[in-house]
Amino acid sequence: MIIGAGTPETAWTRWSELRRFPDLDLRACTRLLVVAPHPDDEVLGVGGISAMLGSRGCSQEVLALTDGEASHPRSTFDRVELAERRAHETAEALRTLLGSQPQIERLRLPDGGLSGAEARLQGEISSRLELDTWCLAPFRHDGHPDHEAAGRAAARACRERGARLLEYPIWMWHWASPGDRRVPWNRARCVRLSSLVMARKASAITKFRSQIERLDDRPGGEAILPPSIQERFTRSFEVVFE
Repeated sequence: MIIGAGTPETAWTRWSELRRFPDLDLRACTRLLVVAPHPDDEVLGVGGISAMLGSRGCSQEVLALTDGEASHPRSTFDRVELAERRAHETAEALRTLLGSQPQIERLRLPDGGLSGAEARLQGEISSRLELDTWCLAPFRHDGHPDHEAAGRAAARACRERGARLLEYPIWMWHWASPGDRRVPWNRARCVRLSSLVMARKASAITKFRSQIERLDDRPGGEAILPPSIQERFTRSFEVVFE
């Protein structure tokens, strides 16, 4: 499903329904858990929401499932080097976004292998949830196996613990099209971002240099997040599914 250039941002911009989703009221959130399959998912998908809640004193934890070591399998960087680099980028991006370093718990599970670890993921997520926790996790039908496994595990954990689940899309914006019947638009909720939050998020995205720039000159060293993809995550709003 993640093939080619995907749906251009101009197509989403022209779709008027995208701005008509009901607003998500963040005022009741006092405790947040963000589940991130790979470094950068937490900023791309819901960085604006995290920044807004952080400014209100909301307690936040990021559960980093992998270190993203498989993003460039043919590069001159070995997996250990790339994992360290991506973990550092995440910490720097979150400091930029929030103005301080949130709690980051790294599970260091195999990048690309989360489908075989759903039971463990459910347990790890469940152990961090309370009744007042809002859990931001990847969309269960996002089109990436790691994202979908994390989303399924989070959904089960939230049902078990009675926590509130909000699913954020990443690659759905790539393979889906406006009005796509495979997407549960009836569950979509919108969070409008101020110009200040938008600027912080855009600045945070620049910290993921291993993903937005060419990693090396070898075939396969291309940027994972070229400008055409970054456009989807620098909008004046974020969308989640409830």
